[in-house]
Parts: sequence; structure tokens; C-alpha cells
Amino acid sequence: MTISAWEIEDLLPKIEDVTSTEAAGRYTVFDRVPAHAFFVLSAVFHYLGPAFAVLLFSRVEPLGVAWLRIISAAAIFWVWRRPWRIWRGLGATARQLLLGWAAVLAAMNATFYVAIDRLPLGTVAAVEFAPVILLAALALRTMRNGIALVLAVGGVYLLTEVQLATNLLGLICAGVNAVLFAGYIVLGHRVSQNRTLRGIDALALAMGIAALLALPFGIAAAGPALADPRLLAAAAGVGVCSSVIPYVSDQLAMARLSRGTYALMLSLLPATAAVIGALVLGQWPAWLEVLGIALVVAAMGVHRRELSR
Repeated sequence: MTISAWEIEDLLPKIEDVTSTEAAGRYTVFDRVPAHAFFVLSAVFHYLGPAFAVLLFSRVEPLGVAWLRIISAAAIFWVWRRPWRIWRGLGATARQLLLGWAAVLAAMNATFYVAIDRLPLGTVAAVEFAPVILLAALALRTMRNGIALVLAVGGVYLLTEVQLATNLLGLICAGVNAVLFAGYIVLGHRVSQNRTLRGIDALALAMGIAALLALPFGIAAAGPALADPRLLAAAAGVGVCSSVIPYVSDQLAMARLSRGTYALMLSLLPATAAVIGALVLGQWPAWLEVLGIALVVAAMGVHRRELSR
């Protein structure tokens, strides 16, 4: 996920060499696919990967799956982009920025996977987007964003009220993940503004560093998968579904959708998570949870319409 502090699509750096048919002439088949189809593909896999991860939790601890997700996605991006070639040319500021982004990425994945082990996927996704709305409201103080903030707070309150009595640790992890997600947004915006960092190469470097930072708590938890090729392949599949497919699909969608359209469509992600959680994991939400998720979706739609004006 990629975002400026105020628009989610900015966090995904642009990669014209991948999305431009003029640059390489290799994606003419993709040009025939509607841009909205790429967004749908990204939205589905964005939460289908974590849903598959939940199915692995009975064999591999959540922290182990989180680490395997990071390292498998990093391996693919490193083979594809070979980002180590640009490291030597980076200044101290760019390196510090990448290290900070990688640290947040590692911690965010860890808390996210612990949260979805204890809470429904739709609940965690809705809580995750609350700081995004708060950042938007602080950055652009308008009545529309104020309404969005009230809706988001109401939605998150309903969701936490349902879960508070049964899973306090899950809610704490979901809240920490949401704060880290906001930090990821801010740092991702700075990465996208740094002229020495190229989009997908910066992401590849950050993922590689994150895999190393998560190694102390991840490798021990991933032990069962390291000894079982089938589990290892399944965990690698989670990385592909959670990071590689959504990222590339986002790039293909953003190359052809307006910023306003893309931003508005992102407001559907919490609902997408709830649907996937229900269909794949059997996490059918109670009516209060449905109302809470609906309020968060409405809040995102309200504040993104403001940003796209």
C-alpha cells in the first residue's frame, strides 16, 4: 500500500517503465483490459493474501507468516529490479528514509498479522484506515472532512465495542497497526518526493531491509514452514498475493484512472476485506460490525471526494 499523507495512491510510487506502452511496447495486451478491472484485481488480492495467511496460522505462527510474506515479496522484487545497484549512490538522507520506511513496514506487517489472527479481517481493515481519514482531516480542515472524521470515529467505535470484551490484545494490535500504517503513509510520501529514489526500486530496497529487521522474531516463528516445502510454498504464495499482484495491478490501474476516481474506489477496501473474510474464512459480521464498516467506508468516500475536487 502506498499513499501520500492525504491520498492513498501517492504511496505507491509511479513506475512508468512498467505501465507505459510507449516505453517498452510490451503491455499491449494489458491495454485491452479495462482499468477498473486492474483495481478490482488489486482490491481482491490485497485481502485475499491475508485471508490465506489466516488459514496458515494453524501450522505457522502469525509472526512467522508475516516474515515469510515480506521476504518472499522482497525476493521477487530483488530478482526483478536488482535494487542493490542504487544503494551506493544514495545519500545519507535517502538511506535514513529507507531504513525508517523498512522498520515501519516490518512492524506494521507483524502487528497486522497478529491482529487478523485474533479479529475478523474486515474489522482490522476498517480500523486500519481510520488514521488515514484523521490525517486528511488535519491536513484539509473542511466541513466535509470533519463529517468524514465523525463517521470514521463512529464506525471504529462500533467495531471496537463489539470486540473489546473478547479480544483486547487483538484490538491493541489493530490500533498499533493503524498508527504504523499512518507512519507508512507519511514516509511513503517522502520517498515518492525524493528524486534519488525510484519507485519500485525504493520499495524493493525497503522490503529487503524489512526482511532483515524482522529476522529476529520471524525466523523462529517460521520454523515449521522452513522444514516443510509445502508450507514454505504456501507462505510464499501469501507474499505474492499480498504484495506483488496488488502492487503491479495498482500501477496498471493508476496509469489509466484519474486520481479522484482511484481515490474514491479505495474507499471500498474495508468492505472488500469484510466480504473476503466472510467467504474465505467464514467470518460473517454481526449487524453492528456491518454498520461500523459501512460508516468507515462512507467516511473514506466523503473525504476522498473532497480531495479530488
